[in-house]
Amino acid sequence: MARARLRSSFEIMIQFAPSRAAGLAQLDDFAPRAAGDYARTRNFDTGGHTNVSRLSPWLRHGLLTETEVITAAVRHHGPDLPEKFVTEVAWRLYFKGWLELRPGIWTAYKAERQAAWNDVQTQSGLRQRWEQACTGQTGIACFDHWAAELAQTGYLHNHARMWFASIWIFTLGLPWTLGADLFLRHLLDGDAASNTLSWRWVGGLHTQGKTYVATAENIARYTDGRFNPRDLAQVAPALDGPPLPAPRPCPVSDPFAPSRRSGLLLTDETLYPDPLLDRVLLPVTTATLQASAARSHLLVSDRVTQFSRAAITDCTTRLAGRLGPVTACTDTQTVVDWASAAQLEQVVMHHVPTGPAADMLAGLKEALAAQGIALSQQMRPIDQLAWPSATAGFFKFKRVLPDILAQAKFENLS
Repeated sequence: MARARLRSSFEIMIQFAPSRAAGLAQLDDFAPRAAGDYARTRNFDTGGHTNVSRLSPWLRHGLLTETEVITAAVRHHGPDLPEKFVTEVAWRLYFKGWLELRPGIWTAYKAERQAAWNDVQTQSGLRQRWEQACTGQTGIACFDHWAAELAQTGYLHNHARMWFASIWIFTLGLPWTLGADLFLRHLLDGDAASNTLSWRWVGGLHTQGKTYVATAENIARYTDGRFNPRDLAQVAPALDGPPLPAPRPCPVSDPFAPSRRSGLLLTDETLYPDPLLDRVLLPVTTATLQASAARSHLLVSDRVTQFSRAAITDCTTRLAGRLGPVTACTDTQTVVDWASAAQLEQVVMHHVPTGPAADMLAGLKEALAAQGIALSQQMRPIDQLAWPSATAGFFKFKRVLPDILAQAKFENLS
């Protein structure tokens, strides 16, 4: 009965509709509070999470863009007052760029995750602790609450994510990659860059040697006394890891020929293709790729799968008059088959950042070329501006953020 009441309260607490219209409505509701109110209360994990924007599921799927949400905040408050909110949006741009410049980090994460999963399969004690953590049965009340909230809503407050990751790694002694995997399986906004690198940051791998320790005092303060855990790890030695790789050059947009017979490829990374269509792109057909299942080697939650599927449907329905016939694809080969059957000369898409969708489309450029079809991946202008500066720590990136945003001119780019 208690579990049922908990589920009911979570469902009332927060809901996300997988449509661009719903995202815009949430942005309109939040933007007036994006300055002083947000700055004062954003660190508090309170019921309903109305003190934060809750825009991340729509941003994660590209139903909204970073420039849109920054523009809305600036229009209400001017360029300076919503600084804390703009900084939080900037973290997403930074993490996306940082991982894109170092894709080997994602590859290494998947390999380490598989090794940790092999250990879970063969070590009964580890498996029991992993299962208890995943299902919220550790006996640590705050952690178990967040595990239940994660599973039942697909969302956690950012501060709770940090506490959860710290307790997972340092108090429960579990492999960080399996915690990152749990988040990817359940978070509606689960993102290869933000999720993986945040867990690495907590464990002392991103800013090497610097870890994040969840303390009872901090948790009690920012949950308004709802939780005051005991027996949390007091020290958090950094996890071992290899030196960070040097960044590779930032990707750039491929050549684009509007006169070619073109098809549009949509992934659940970027479901606002309007700027591509506005650039005289007239696709004769469109293909879609849902990559949510590729987030994990384990089963991804139905909530995540359904949100991703419905978000794609929302995009293709909203733009039905501009896309031509729509075909759902599942991997590189089905995309090639679609393009060949439609006698395309060119497939156009937004650049797919490092992560599950890119994994599913590995080798696409070469496979299309073998059929005489060009692939044109177009960088979003805000990514082209921001990602080259994600070469070191966030605060170096933050110093150049005003210049990035000035060049973006907010609403003019997406």
